Amino acid sequence: MHSSTQIKPLDSRIALITGASAGIGRQCAHHLASMGAKLILNARRQQNLIKLTQELNENYPTNDNSPRSTFIAGDAANQSTIDKMMAATAQLFNESLLTPPIPDIIIVNAGRGLNGSVMTSDTNQWEEMVRTNLLGAARLIRTAGIALQKLQESRNWPEKPADLVILGSTVGRHISPFSSMYGSTKFAVNSLAEAARRELGPKGVRVSLIEPGIVKSEFQQVAGYDEDNFGDLMDTISPVLSPMDIARTIAFIISQPPGMHISDVVIRSTRQEYP
Repeated sequence: MHSSTQIKPLDSRIALITGASAGIGRQCAHHLASMGAKLILNARRQQNLIKLTQELNENYPTNDNSPRSTFIAGDAANQSTIDKMMAATAQLFNESLLTPPIPDIIIVNAGRGLNGSVMTSDTNQWEEMVRTNLLGAARLIRTAGIALQKLQESRNWPEKPADLVILGSTVGRHISPFSSMYGSTKFAVNSLAEAARRELGPKGVRVSLIEPGIVKSEFQQVAGYDEDNFGDLMDTISPVLSPMDIARTIAFIISQPPGMHISDVVIRSTRQEYP
């Protein structure tokens, strides 16, 4: 059981995390909760979210006995799910609070991989991957951007920060012929992130792009990577990154003073030379 009496860096903040049921999203949830944030979690797998929410509420109790976290299960690419997530703060606060605050940390993490290039990948999976990785991210960036602008206007920036954190990939910056269809969606996300930074930064909203290299998680299995060949690759560059490495980096970024903006971070294991 963690102590709830100590003042923590994210005590006054609310984070919304998509893709929270596993990997980077799950580790972000634990790490940000340990730093005092309240959490709205999203993923498709409701049972995983129920278990995670219980863990967070038990291990990181709040001072006022309100929930540490809540969840909205559903497809993060659907606008209806996004709207429910943005409105879920009412579940984290006393019901007598007429206007619960909105999340001021949005982590756009939901996504999926796909093994293979434009020549070799499964074409039946292209549309769903583009819908999840690009269109879903774009919808959340738009919705969160509008809400965070209004939030910063209402509280006289630079009094407090507001953060939009977007998960890209090294293959969204450095072309890999072995995962070019997945990489193309991350190239597009990288472009959206930089454009959003230029549009929202002057309004007090920080937009940070995180581009991890190879991170060991269930991502590889879901993407259909060959277990033996990819295992050999990870062995050659070990120790590979863990989801907690990315969570620690995100926590560092969002903990900075409102006037400091870390807009772009590429993270690789020390021995990963490519991509």
